[in-house]
Amino acid sequence: MTFGEADPSQPRGGETNGAVPSAAPGNQVTFDRRELDRILNLYGRRVADGEWRDYAIDFLKDRAVFSIFRRSSEVPIYRIEKNPKLARRQGAYSVISATGLIMRRGHELDRVLRVLDKSLSLVGG
Repeated sequence: MTFGEADPSQPRGGETNGAVPSAAPGNQVTFDRRELDRILNLYGRRVADGEWRDYAIDFLKDRAVFSIFRRSSEVPIYRIEKNPKLARRQGAYSVISATGLIMRRGHELDRVLRVLDKSLSLVGG
């Protein structure tokens, strides 16, 4: 397993073959400051509510992934992904559940994150 090649939804571990990382930092997809601010703002609120406890950020060749964990020893309960190759079609941003279900996909990060943001949801009565 080399740097930038692992799927963030897969468990980590195992032997490394000592290979030099194949992805230079300039060849990776990353979240910009505005995107990280928005994601971490949501994450902080949910940590304060006691629902989420840990996160991981992976910058791969084809996408950036922010994984959210209920406990650090488990698989991520949600993944927020940025995939620039999908920007013109379905949208670069997506929220994916632990089962692999794409909960929401779109062109604007704020609109995609609404699926996870309980404070923005309304209850009809």
